[in-house]
Amino acid sequence: MISDRIRKRLSKDRAMTTITLRIPVDVVESLKELAPKTGHSGYQALLKAYIGEGLRRDEAKYFFGPAERLADALRKRGVPEQVLRDALQDVEA
Repeated sequence: MISDRIRKRLSKDRAMTTITLRIPVDVVESLKELAPKTGHSGYQALLKAYIGEGLRRDEAKYFFGPAERLADALRKRGVPEQVLRDALQDVEA
């Protein structure tokens, strides 16, 4: 079963926004060197790929992992939100 979050992520016509991000010059230079070696068209594409990888990893951990799925099931059965937050923090610690 695909969540709404993933379904939206798979849409090709997602809204885009422009951001400004301060990154050390040496990091940008490293990204520029690595981009062609990793098959990316440029450093910005590589940076987007890195962000996407980290985002998917953290979403899987915090939104789709067994603990979060259990918390969702308990939430549906009326377990108070504070109890669930406390339990999830215990699991992550």
